[in-house]
Amino acid sequence: MFSEELKKYDWDETTARIATKTEADVARALTPGRRLDIDDFMALISPAAEPHLETMARLSRRYTEERFGRTVSMFIPLYLTNSCTNSCVYCGFHVANKMKRTILTEEEIVNEYKAIKRLAPFENLLLVTGENPAKAGTAYIARALDLAKPMFSNLKIEVMPLSTDDYASLRKHGLNGVICFQETYCRERYNDYHPRGMKANFEWRVNAFDRMGMAGVHSIGMGVLIGLEREWRTDVVMMARHLDYLRKKYWRTKYSINFPRMRPSENGGFRPNCVMTDRELAQATFAMRLFDHDVDISYSTREPARLRDHMACLGVTTMSAESKTEPGGYYSYPQALEQFHVSDERTAVEVETALKAMGRQPVWKDWDACLERA
Repeated sequence: MFSEELKKYDWDETTARIATKTEADVARALTPGRRLDIDDFMALISPAAEPHLETMARLSRRYTEERFGRTVSMFIPLYLTNSCTNSCVYCGFHVANKMKRTILTEEEIVNEYKAIKRLAPFENLLLVTGENPAKAGTAYIARALDLAKPMFSNLKIEVMPLSTDDYASLRKHGLNGVICFQETYCRERYNDYHPRGMKANFEWRVNAFDRMGMAGVHSIGMGVLIGLEREWRTDVVMMARHLDYLRKKYWRTKYSINFPRMRPSENGGFRPNCVMTDRELAQATFAMRLFDHDVDISYSTREPARLRDHMACLGVTTMSAESKTEPGGYYSYPQALEQFHVSDERTAVEVETALKAMGRQPVWKDWDACLERA
């Protein structure tokens, strides 16, 4: 399990190694045809690489177009519930927050699916829940997948970490992919941010990715929450190590990466411990593309429209559009409390138009998933 692998790497030592990278290290990492290792990745996200962003951007664009063409895969998230038993200090769904808790009924779920279909020809659906297994556990998720299968060709979930058997069971209900944010790989401070609830168990969460791989999940999405730790670069290096471990061990699986930047909590007042600039986000994106030419890189509607459009030409391959982050936001409860407020408020059609104007081709259907099932 990766929790054992992670013990090999000291957080402070990794932070120090990143800080000592030089322009010579960056130049070596940028050598044409070089297969990058973690040491090269450290160089590319270090401050020493900042003067080389244009070179990194050109290479990122080249590798992205070689692997993905000029396509951008479109998806939409649906929050099924804001009911949660965790006490994450940065989240609007914190169990102690005084708010109305919503768990969509089957009728409401179907209404949401129909409302999404009226927005655009979405085929890639991400179902999101808080962590409340007693009220919205595996059986509830399975039923939501069953209801979605006639309307969507590619189904993913972003829910509480599950057992290997649960992931395998959900595959029989149409599950194609799982997204799980580790939030931070800093074991020493993890419980400062997750003091109580299921999410307080660091090992259970970080090993969820192994359980997904063992269950044969087709697509696994990863991410760290930028802003929890002062040293975002260290967290991103740890995530790259995790990705490297997973792609060697579960090599049949498709992987995606996200770099969600924190916002102040909508209902709790948590302030990020660091603020990643747009240039730094671009640097992390380029570094990840150079490190892994095949990984999907996803930007959500957390990011502003102009940045998303620009990065779609330079390394980003997956985007959400017209997202609502409150349960039932498309039809049932349009005024419910959001988990976070989106920055890109354009409609899906407006996003599609903008991408096409830049020579990108929005893709609404995940053909890989269809071929795998066939």
